[in-house]
Amino acid sequence: MAGKALAEFGVNASVSNDHEERDLDGAEKAAILLLALGDEYGGPIWSRLDDIEIKQVSIAMSKLGGITPNMLDNLIIDFVARLSSKGAVTGNYDSTERLLLSFLPQERVNVIMEEIRGPAGRNMWEKLSNVQENVLANYLKNEYPQTVAVVLSKIKSDHAARVLSIMPEDFGLEVINRMLSMEAVQKEILEKVEQTLRVEFMSNLSTTQRRDAHEVMADIFNNFDRQTEARLLAALEEENRESAEKIKQLMFTFEDLGKLDSAGVQALLQNIEKDILALALKGANETVRTLFFDNMSSRAGAMLQEDMESMGPVRLRDVDEAQGEMVNMAKDLAARGEIMIAKGNGEDELVY
Repeated sequence: MAGKALAEFGVNASVSNDHEERDLDGAEKAAILLLALGDEYGGPIWSRLDDIEIKQVSIAMSKLGGITPNMLDNLIIDFVARLSSKGAVTGNYDSTERLLLSFLPQERVNVIMEEIRGPAGRNMWEKLSNVQENVLANYLKNEYPQTVAVVLSKIKSDHAARVLSIMPEDFGLEVINRMLSMEAVQKEILEKVEQTLRVEFMSNLSTTQRRDAHEVMADIFNNFDRQTEARLLAALEEENRESAEKIKQLMFTFEDLGKLDSAGVQALLQNIEKDILALALKGANETVRTLFFDNMSSRAGAMLQEDMESMGPVRLRDVDEAQGEMVNMAKDLAARGEIMIAKGNGEDELVY
């Protein structure tokens, strides 16, 4: 219970000293106290926090900056006062389950909590509704459509909508059809899905979130189609130009192939299929197109030009897919040390 009280300690209370006043939310105050407690005394509290709580406190801890002795003293006094006052410790499903597990076997606790909570797994669905839609969609896109249909039918509808909008169109449509035809899910299946999510996804969530947020978003933007990428980046630039610029600098796009040296272009030409190359270059800007033609023989360039002209009008979606394949191939070659690629707006920065 101490762990839960710490994680939920206060909301937007102020901690002040003679020279400053600073508003801290519950996660920030928990982070300060855990830092002060150190490994020996803080360890037992960390062990009682769930993955979502650990993630929230860890993120807050990494962004705290300097904490003065007066701020820490005031915070500890406030915490002790709240903990010792009537009603300071909040009871809920999580704290109840943790307490029961301290003296009852898991099987018995599961039975008791099911009776208290109602349908098995409700707590898991509530937690999933708080997981960032990009993170959840990235995990679910590798699952069977029927499993995804079960998950999306159990979480909040607005969150399910955001997750579905991020998924590949064909996969998302399959999930929608499964949801439309889905009958009542058997309790055993629901429990199995919940257990899989708990073990494979929720337990790894805090580790996943340790990556820089802008790096994660750059990976996500790299997987958008061209129109979605442009639309969302433009919107983000209006709201948060600094973050948008960081994301663009971390992204590696098809246009960045124009920064390859001649050896890199020739290595890529040797490893990409000719029909993919023709389709990708048909939608390329003049800089990229010229670079590739300049690194081909006259005969090969003429044949490629004929292939591009014979295609006639092509769908933007097909062009995006072809360009995506070229980008992925460039990343593979770079990972093997065969080429060097620059990313985003960095003039000299090299990756891989």
